[in-house]
Parts: sequence; structure tokens; C-alpha cells
Amino acid sequence: MLKREMYLSRIRGFYDSDLIKILVGIRRCGKSVILNQIIDEIKEKGTDDEHIIYVNFEFIEYEELQDYKKLNKYIKEKIIDEKKYYVFLDEIQKVDKFEDVVNSLRASINNISIFITGSNSKLLSNELSTVLSGRYVLFNIYPLSYREFIALTNKNGKSEETFWDFVKWGGLPNRTQFTDEVNIKDYLHSVFDSIILRDVVERLGLKDTILFDLLLQYIVDTTGRQFSAENVMKFLRSEGKSVSTETIYIYLDALCKALMIRKIYRYDIHGKAMLKTLNKYYMTDLGIAQIKNNNFEINKSFAIENIVYNELLERGYDVYIGKTKDGEIDFIATKTNEKIYFQVAYLLADDKVIQREFGAFKDVNDNYPKYVLSLDKVDFSKNGIIHKNIIDWLLE
Repeated sequence: MLKREMYLSRIRGFYDSDLIKILVGIRRCGKSVILNQIIDEIKEKGTDDEHIIYVNFEFIEYEELQDYKKLNKYIKEKIIDEKKYYVFLDEIQKVDKFEDVVNSLRASINNISIFITGSNSKLLSNELSTVLSGRYVLFNIYPLSYREFIALTNKNGKSEETFWDFVKWGGLPNRTQFTDEVNIKDYLHSVFDSIILRDVVERLGLKDTILFDLLLQYIVDTTGRQFSAENVMKFLRSEGKSVSTETIYIYLDALCKALMIRKIYRYDIHGKAMLKTLNKYYMTDLGIAQIKNNNFEINKSFAIENIVYNELLERGYDVYIGKTKDGEIDFIATKTNEKIYFQVAYLLADDKVIQREFGAFKDVNDNYPKYVLSLDKVDFSKNGIIHKNIIDWLLE
């Protein structure tokens, strides 16, 4: 089993904190594995099984605990002494009013440390923030990074064949169990269906799964391009679906809430302001994108861009598109006092492409690092702009 140290190192300092630890991520990205690794580490420190309370709401034996009052009673009855208890509630979005339970437990019991996971962005909502009054810490969990993928599979990370396998089939951990593409596709379809049926249809009540399929197909086909509701409506009409702009945004929001896609906002570098128009969407996992891809070939340029976006999120950055006076920069990545600019290209094939990618920074006058990432093995760094091979960068 791969130890997901990137996440454990961020969470360890909160093991004994009374803050509620929230782990949120797309289904099957490995949240339950991380919970079990946390449990193992807590046991290694001397905690016995009686002081660890674990409930996985995917398991049928815990189905009746989806009633929030029964869940509250179940946990309280297990706390019988003054020692520290560690409570793990896996896929808690299946419990209505779960936020009331965890808030009540935290407020009424001193010797408790609570961890919850979920596959729905309700765990990121303002409603949850209000109920928990800031008494929580949130960790976004993503599918495997390229480094983790290599560690789990023992493949040659420097190989472009390995890299394109990762680009094509994504980083959901269980997909690495299969080598046959038919089996990989079947697995990814099952994940997609469970997301749509459980996290969208069941929880949000939006039942037009054909519209979800078409909308996601459009997002896949236009990954990394500016989003236009008008263009979506044209596409849907060509597929025999006539819907309003409002319906499109409702279903887009549902896909975001299921953590299947992520919206990235534009930032005006000179005006120093967030822009609410001409945003883009990227896929949380490119394996899901592949099974919804209407084309036989991957769009390599946009797929690589998506990989870089996901990697920056995994490294803990907030990520935006950078708007300049005459164009845009693919990504601005920020973290505390850190800021990095990125241009992403498949290959720097000729002088025109080199000029385009390096020239994107010409209107940026600050001294923050600027990178161009591509699959080229030759170093094209110049004028203080660093060029890196994307595989080398992913393996850092």
C-alpha cells in the first residue's frame, strides 16, 4: 500500500487537535486509505482499538447510522472514559445534518478528535463553515500525483510511455490494478456512474443523466479553453438537447459539487483583481475524461495543461489564469508569500512557439519565478525565464 506522505505530513499536526479534520475529494481518490493510515499511526503511538471509532457510510452495516440522531447516540455511547477518542466518519455526506452531529460532539466532549471525509463539495460550503464556526481544518485530497503513481506501480517515471499512460488513464489508485484497457475503462465507467447516481442524482435530485454525459463530454473536448454558455447550447442543440442557460449552469454546478470538474478563475495581473468572466474548467481526473472523450486521440496540449493544473493543486497552491494586457498566462500559482507563473506547452517545436510561450511573460514586470514547461529534453531557458521538462518537474 502506498503511504500518501504528502497528505499525512499536512494532517499529523492536527491528530490530537479539537478542530474537526475534513478530507474532501472525488470518489475513489484514496480518502479511506489515508484515514486508515492515520489510524495506523495513532495506534503506533499507543492508542487501543476501543478508543478508535470508525464508521464508513458506504458499508451496509452502518446504514441505520445515516440518521444523524442515531449516529450521535452511537458515538456518545462508545465514549466511556477520559482517555482521548479518535472518531473517523468516512463518506459522511450520506448523513443529513452531519454537520450538526460533528459540531455537537466537538462542543460537548473534550476528549475527542474527529476526522470526516466526503465526496461532495457540501463539505466546502459556506453553510458548513457557518455551522462549524471555523472550528475545522480542511484538506483537499486528489487522485495520485505522477510521483505517487510511479511509487505505486514501480514503473519508469522518466519514460514517456509511462507518462502518457498516466495522462490517458489518470490517477485513481484502483485503476493501477488493471493492465488491460478494457478493464481500466470498465472500472472508470463504474466510478463515473457512482458519482453521477450517488453524488448528483441521489443528493441533488437532478435526474437527466444524458445531459450530464453531454455536458461533461463538452468540458472534456474544450478543457483549458474559455467557457461559453452560448457555445454549450449550440453543442447541445446539435445533440438534440435544447436547454436554458440557467439549466446549463445548474448542471455545471452539480458536476463541480461532485468534484468531477473544477472551475479556475482569471486574475487581472495589472488590475490586481479577480475576474468573473471567461473562466475555464479542468478535469479532476483525466481517466474520467478519457472515457468521455469523443475523439480517438488525446489532445496532448490541453491534457498536459490539465496535468500541471492538478499537480499545482496537489502541491497546495491556489491557481488562477493570468490575464495580461495583450493575452494570458496559463497559470499563476500562489501560496502564502509565494507566487509562480507557468506557461505549458506540448513541445517547443519552432521559434514561433518558443516566442509565443516565453513572450507571454513580457508584460509581467515583477520578480517572481516564471516557468515554461514542455516535454522537450533541451533546456530553452532564457532572459530569467526557466524552462523545464514537464516529466522532470512532476517528479520533483
